[in-house]
Amino acid sequence: MAGLYVHIPFCKKRCLYCDFYSTTLLERRAEYIEAVLREITERKSETDEPIRTIYLGGGTPSTLPANDIARILAAIGMQEAEEITMELNPGDATAGYLQDLKNAGINRLSIGIQSFQDHLLRTIGRRHNAQEAIEAVHMAQKAGFDNLSIDLIYALPGQTMRQWEEDIETALSLDIQHISCYGLIYEEGTALTHMMEKGEIESIDEDIENEMYDYLCNRLKKAGFEHYEVSNFALPGFESKHNSSYWDGTPYIGIGAGAHSYLPPVRSWNINDLNAYIHGIKRGTPERGQEVLTEIDLYNERVMLGLRTSKGCMLSPSVDRRLTVGNYSKTGLLREEKDGRVVATLKGIHVLNRIIEDLMI
Repeated sequence: MAGLYVHIPFCKKRCLYCDFYSTTLLERRAEYIEAVLREITERKSETDEPIRTIYLGGGTPSTLPANDIARILAAIGMQEAEEITMELNPGDATAGYLQDLKNAGINRLSIGIQSFQDHLLRTIGRRHNAQEAIEAVHMAQKAGFDNLSIDLIYALPGQTMRQWEEDIETALSLDIQHISCYGLIYEEGTALTHMMEKGEIESIDEDIENEMYDYLCNRLKKAGFEHYEVSNFALPGFESKHNSSYWDGTPYIGIGAGAHSYLPPVRSWNINDLNAYIHGIKRGTPERGQEVLTEIDLYNERVMLGLRTSKGCMLSPSVDRRLTVGNYSKTGLLREEKDGRVVATLKGIHVLNRIIEDLMI
């Protein structure tokens, strides 16, 4: 199987924390879609594997009219796709739009809620409020979506433990199937990072951030969610098939400005510039970089990604299991399975980067 990702870079407003490639030039949407359709036609045959998962991400895909979404999906071909996900900003949700997305073939929505606290949403520059987020979920359910994921962020500036607990309870009350939760990262060059550097906001203490994460994991487990990746939780059977392909080495093609592809052993990426992307596709000379991964690169990537999942990973015989793995096991950071896989524990996830570095070759 293979996956196909389509990047829609357009945003009505940039969030203050985001470092994904995006643009507010909504007037360029029509010509961008034409370039995307052409790239799909030219590239979907790069893999002999059937396209089983499709993911429309951004940016904000829901800035596109539903008929453009339908055109993209028709160009890809959905006959063998098991999961077709689209990211949705709650501020774009209307009953008619959601029904049109369902009719177009979208069968899974990832709704970018981030918080149910209005003052925190304003702090990070989101353009929706908490009530709109809740209504978006309800409208999606009424439109027939029965595979819904929401995104939440913790360790936001000024966020308290009580507010985080309230956000989790609100999420659980919505009868959704999947929750992705991310600790806020102050990415270089973002507006939120500049605000922190100028002293306008303060980052959350690391101990409090760890407490928020531990509470999240324990509460969702109690609610029946499986913690199948560091930041992702799903009811049984509702794990993201597309995102799981990134973690287990499944090939995927990335379409659109800034999108990455992985066709082992080659990783490639489109230029993250709207003009250069559109003109390159029009000329038939797309600007695309690539790297060929060595066996060591591939192994290290399997360790890095595998340890983020509940499945863990197999280690190279060259790794000193008695010393490295043994020490981490004794301190409760890793768990060794009978088949030889190593899995990070909840305690180990807090220092996962250090563990991964030790286990690479």
